[in-house]
Amino acid sequence: MKKKVLAVLLGGCMVAGLLAGCGGDEGTSPEGGDAATSEEGSGGGDYTFEVVVKSFQSTYWQAAIQGIDAAKEELGVKVNTTGPNAESDIADQVNMLNNAISQQPDGIALAANDQNAVLDSLQDALDADIPVVCFDTGVPDAPEGSVIATIATDNEAAGAVAAENMYPVIKDAIANADGQVRIGEVNQDATSANISGRGMGFINKMKELIEADGKTVAVIGNQFYVDQVENNGDEGSADVIIEVAVPAQTTVELSATEASNIMNKDDTIAIFGSNQVTAEGVLTANQNLNVLAATPDEGIVGVGFDAGATLKAAVADGTLIGAVTQAPVDQGNLAIHALYDYCEGKEVSDIATDSYWYDASNMEEDDIAPNLYD
Repeated sequence: MKKKVLAVLLGGCMVAGLLAGCGGDEGTSPEGGDAATSEEGSGGGDYTFEVVVKSFQSTYWQAAIQGIDAAKEELGVKVNTTGPNAESDIADQVNMLNNAISQQPDGIALAANDQNAVLDSLQDALDADIPVVCFDTGVPDAPEGSVIATIATDNEAAGAVAAENMYPVIKDAIANADGQVRIGEVNQDATSANISGRGMGFINKMKELIEADGKTVAVIGNQFYVDQVENNGDEGSADVIIEVAVPAQTTVELSATEASNIMNKDDTIAIFGSNQVTAEGVLTANQNLNVLAATPDEGIVGVGFDAGATLKAAVADGTLIGAVTQAPVDQGNLAIHALYDYCEGKEVSDIATDSYWYDASNMEEDDIAPNLYD
């Protein structure tokens, strides 16, 4: 079953029109951290943009950079892309953003790892008349006027799609269980807007579906997520436990540890990894446990998020029943186009990009295959 999700406009990111802000001094590459510096494109543009991604650890961001580079070549602008080693390196990313601002570029594209950690930097960019486009994740509390547009998936809806496609597979196991059953969720963090929204989207939709069938639910684990649950059930008496885990750092190894802790429990019937790294962590845990299966009768039902060679192979061979993919190439490309249009005096606004449920039956379809990056 294929489900397409259209993102909604995200709060805190203003529609911007003909405002001043482009045409600053041409900057140099920021120092520190990993960086992929792009040369001037072929179209003869006069703008220089700084891009700060979440990390270079996952192929998701390499796909986004493909879109950035394509836009650079098409528009003839200069682009410098930088980012920390891991998405948990929040302080490093903030330093890179500050360095980018100090270069006085014509614009900045930002994928923030922590939506609160960048607030002061966004104010500095606003004070310096440097327009910022957020992509992949929004910054809901950004200073007014600092973010001219956000280009992102509706992550709550995307998380809900994961739950909607998992639930039919585990529904009978929940209905016929003699005792309590458990669903795991491993989120890469509790700081970035896209991951927290995605995690809560899965939790809320799964809770809604289970309760609609007359069962009770208790959400336990990471306190950030537990505190957002409305009408949470009692852990001791609930029919279904949703256990939420967040690794100390965003690595496959630490995600695997969290996944193993859940998958080792006898009552676990399903698990969701909310991004590429955590989904790969679930698969790494399974290398030792060998418990992932197509149905709860056979083992633990697994669902992932994003793509990459490891996830694609696991979906294709049935180790995971499916996953939800975004459109990282489009997001990177559209971020540069939005900055360019703004500098050209055109009106820009938030842009919704698509996400899709994919499984072994539809991976090759025309509207899905291009988003399944390696």
